[in-house]
This record gives sequence, C-alpha cells and structure tokens, in this order.
Amino acid sequence: MKNVNYILGSEEIDKSPMSVYADEVCAFIAEVSAKLMQSPLVRQYPDLSALAFWGRKKNIEKLKNDFGDRFGWLGRGLCFHIAPSNVPINFAFTYLFGLLAGNANIVRLPSKEFPQVEAMCQVFKEVLKNYPEIEKRTAFVKYPRDDEITAEFCKRADVRMIWGGDETIASIKQMPAKPRCIDVAFADRYSLAIINGGSILSASEDEIRKLAEAFYNDTYLMDQNACSSPQVVLWEKDSVKARDIFWKAVYNVAKQKYVLQDASAVDKYTLMCEEAINNPNFAGCLREENLLYREELSRLDEDIINHRGKSGYFYEYALQDLDELCKVVTEKFQTITYFGVDVKILYDRLIATNVRGVDRIVPIGKAMDIDVIWDGFDLVRVVARKIRVG
Repeated sequence: MKNVNYILGSEEIDKSPMSVYADEVCAFIAEVSAKLMQSPLVRQYPDLSALAFWGRKKNIEKLKNDFGDRFGWLGRGLCFHIAPSNVPINFAFTYLFGLLAGNANIVRLPSKEFPQVEAMCQVFKEVLKNYPEIEKRTAFVKYPRDDEITAEFCKRADVRMIWGGDETIASIKQMPAKPRCIDVAFADRYSLAIINGGSILSASEDEIRKLAEAFYNDTYLMDQNACSSPQVVLWEKDSVKARDIFWKAVYNVAKQKYVLQDASAVDKYTLMCEEAINNPNFAGCLREENLLYREELSRLDEDIINHRGKSGYFYEYALQDLDELCKVVTEKFQTITYFGVDVKILYDRLIATNVRGVDRIVPIGKAMDIDVIWDGFDLVRVVARKIRVG
C-alpha cells in the first residue's frame, strides 16, 4: 500500500498463530525489559521505566503461571492494533499483549512524534533479530490519516485492538472485517482520585513528597490525556490544612519538572472561565501561578464526566460518603486512584451498589501501570482462542 511506512517488518507478515505465553515470546519480552533497564532514557521517561519493570522475566513468568493450563490455547492469527496518539508507550504494551496471546501483530504507531516511541522501536528492532519467529510476525507502521489504508488492514485482521476516542472507534468498527474478527475497543473513559485528609495530616514530609511525585506521574506526565489520569480529587475526612499540604507538594513537583507551554496556559485559563460560566456546580477556583488550577465543586453529579482538566487543571470535592460517589458512577468510569483509603470498604460499596463502571482501584502513582487485565478485559484470553479437546 502506498504511503505506508514500515518502521519494523514488512507487508509480508506471517499470520500463523503461536501458543499463548510461548516460551520464545516470554524470553523476548524479558530481553526487551533487560535492554531497557540499561538505557539512560529509563531514568528520563517514567513510562519507559514502567514498561521495563512490567516486562522483567519474573513478572512475565508470574503472568504465565496465573493464566493456568495453556493446553489448547492459541492465537487467533493477525491482530491489528491502532494505538492512541496521546499516550506514547501504549503501542508497545498492546503489541506485547498481542504476542502473549499468540498472535502476529501489525501496530499502527502514534501519529505524534515522541522520543519514547523512537527509543522503544529501536530496542524492539535490536532484540527481534534474536527471535526470528517473532520478527516475521511483527510489523510497525506509520501512515497519514487515511481510512482506505486502515480499512485494508482491517480486512486482513482476525483481531482489532482499537485505542481511541468514541468517534474513532465507531468509525473503525464500521469498516469491513472477517466474520469471526474479534474487536476489543478501549474508548473514552473517566478517572478520579480519592484522598483521605486525615492520612495526609498524619503523613511525614517524605511520604507527602513521594505522594506528590506519584500524583504528578499520574497526571502532568500525560497532560491528563490518559483515560486513567484522575480529573477530579475527592476528599474523605476533608480539611483545608490537608488540602494545602497536598497541593503545595504537587505544585513544588510541577514547578521543578513540568514545562508549561504557552498554549496550555491559555487553554487552562480559558477552561476556568468557561467553567465559571457554564458549570452550575462551579464553586470557585484557586490558582498557583499557571501551573496548578483547583476548581471547587458544590456538588457531585453524573455530569462530572463532561468536565475534564488539562495540563494541571483539577476538580475537587469534599465527599460526604461513598454512596455519593456510587450514585454518579457510569460505565464511563475507569480508574480510581487512592491514598489513605480503606480499599476493601470502597470495593465492597461499589459492588453492593451494582455500579456499571470502575475497572481498576490502584494507589496513587499506579494510574499508568497497564497490564494484561485492562478496562475490564482479560486481554490474553479475549484475543486468543481455545481448542476444546474431549
């Protein structure tokens, strides 16, 4: 196809399936992880560090053991991945998930230029030379926005893993595919954080500093573009002092690490003005220079999912009880990050109220830690097939 740039591999891809958690695949991922660990870029980009940590041999062996009996499990064939344009390292995770499930993989790389993508592709290229069976089942492609090219890849696929906005997913699902093609779509989601004010007051300065750095990685690192980045902070045992301690620490981290673009500064101020005019729950906004905006909400309702921050713009609300949260949870909710919260009580309450959303409950700092269970899907099982014997 014209205008398709093969960064890795070629159009002549081997589409034959491999076994789930094949030994060669597990060894390949472990070697990729080890090579990443040696790169100075890991210290510069936390998302590369997260991938390296996830792919270490011990963790892959654990995932393999957790899967259980692999007898009769094979890939479905060719998996076409459409990676999100705003999360640099996602393309690598979705590719590795496809491999673990025994599939050949064509991955459309993000349209935006990211140093992490370039670095990751170079690592894959070097390590793939040692794994010819995987190499011939791998292709990374780049091409301009072109529905005809995407449709052609869709026709060939046995699995489509689609990461993007609701409109993108709807458009791709309309493209012709094989009758037995499996679609796994990762649509727009909404995430939040819950912080216990009492735990903030009892935490040490070092604990607060680490918490602020973890929150920074969950949010500022991706300009709050990731579905798992919290948009709103809900406070249990709320207090002005606890908020001041936490947000001051976050501001200090952002001041040291975050590069605020001029356009982002304008966008944040514009967002505040729009919120003041259009959001009936707007109860004021506090600012720390242009780095941090905190919009106070007067109440929590389902409309919250329509209010999203960017580049350090957060909503916050004093939570009266967990029922107040459960009443507004829809299928759009993905991740709850927390600090100082009794996770069992939170989990039990969500289950008891039969919420349709929330697929992850993880500590603050773990929002970006993607794994084989994501968005409620057990991905390896979903994109593999089971041959029943007997």
